[in-house]
Formats: sequence, C-alpha cells, structure tokens
Amino acid sequence: MEVVAAMRTGMILVNGVHLLNAKKNVRLCHSSFKRMKELTRNLSGVYLECSNNVDKNNKFMQGRIATPENVKKVLELGANFIVLGGNPGRGTTLDKVIESTKRVKEIVGDKCLIMAGKWEDGVIEKVLGDPMADYDAKEIIKQLVEVGADIITLPAPGSGHSIMVEDIRELVRYAHSLGAATLCFLDSSVEGAEEETIRAISLMMKQTVADIHAIGDAGYPGMPIPENIYAMSVAIRGRRFTLQRMAGRCREKKDNFDVLEIE
Repeated sequence: MEVVAAMRTGMILVNGVHLLNAKKNVRLCHSSFKRMKELTRNLSGVYLECSNNVDKNNKFMQGRIATPENVKKVLELGANFIVLGGNPGRGTTLDKVIESTKRVKEIVGDKCLIMAGKWEDGVIEKVLGDPMADYDAKEIIKQLVEVGADIITLPAPGSGHSIMVEDIRELVRYAHSLGAATLCFLDSSVEGAEEETIRAISLMMKQTVADIHAIGDAGYPGMPIPENIYAMSVAIRGRRFTLQRMAGRCREKKDNFDVLEIE
C-alpha cells in the first residue's frame, strides 16, 4: 500500500479485508488497516460484498460482506469510505446493492462516505452503464442516491465490452443532477495492460466528467502496477502536477525513515 501511496494516489481502497479475523488480511501483509493509514496518510476505504449467495457457514466470506456487524467494524477501523458492490463470481445484483446501501447508510450516517454501484461481476446482470443492460440505469442511480449513496461507481469506458464514453458521461451528469458525486473505475483486468492502454482509457475516463478516477488491483498481488498508476496520473493530471504530488509526499516523510516497517 505504501508503493501505491508513493505514486501519490489520493485514496486507497482495500478489497478483501477480513473483518472477523485480522490474521487473514493478506493484502495488508497481516498488519492493520490503522497502520496502513498511518504509513500512507491517504483517505482509505473498505470494499464490502453485497452478495446473494454467501454460505452462512463460510467464515471467510462472512468477514467480507456488508452485514451490520462488519459495517460497524469498518467504522471502528476509521475508514473514510465504504464501497458497496460485488466481486466477480459472487452473483451480486443491483437490487442487493441498493438494499445494502440503505442498510449501511442507517448505520454509518455521515461518519463516512458510501460509494455504490456495479462496475464488475457483469455475468448474471450487466454492469451499471452498459448500454446492453435490460434495466434503466438512471432509475438504479436514483434509487441508490435515495437510499444514501454519496458517490455512484461506474465502469471506465473501454474496460468492458460496449462501454462507451457517451454512455458513462450521460450517467455521470444524471448523478450530478441528483447531488451525488461519481467514480469511474478502470478494472476487468484491463488495469494490468501496458501503459499505452492505461493512458488511452484514462483520457476517456476524464471525458466522462467523473469526479474520481480509480484503477483496479490486477497487477502485483493485491495492488495495481505502480507504473500504470503513474501513467493514469500523468494522462489525467499531467507530469508537472503528478511529480509535485509525489515530491510533496517525500517532503512529508523526510523525518520518517521507517516507512517499510510492518507491525
């Protein structure tokens, strides 16, 4: 996570946090969410599943879904935001995401941001923003905002079949009209492509007018490829602002030389 932060990301999302057993948090190197926040000093959040098919006896998955118990634990960790969705193969539906968003909002109130939508797991139901979907995307966005979503998550153009700039831009503007912000997410394993592809998709993401641009973790285990984070940043912000932010981080860390220490 420190490598990700060194590329001067503004926010870090941790997918796969096991909220019932901290020892299973491989992506945190068996450290803690609190320690990660101390080392990276980024806004940090947790991804929670809104799955329909989690066996109650499956303790591994029970520690990763949006149950009231897990949501309260996320607040205890000091997370700045919660992302509600469904990892590939979990059978997540938008109805389930809406239901989970309502429940989570009742628990967290204004204590942290809620991001909700569906940018992945489009097997049994098309992702939000796919023009081939058999549902009204704007109606889904309206429902998500009504039940408490602060930020609507949408797939990046070019990261999935048939996902176009115009489709996502229209939904971004609609979400804005309802008072919600938007996040455009580069995933579908395309985030592991070569830097030229990342640059091309990043420019399309910028054209959607989304407020936040995110990149998935299909790189080194549990994180994006650092060079691809840099390529996205340069494409969206330019080299000058990217390097300024990276240099700013080095300046902040000048009196702390144990940044690689893991408790």
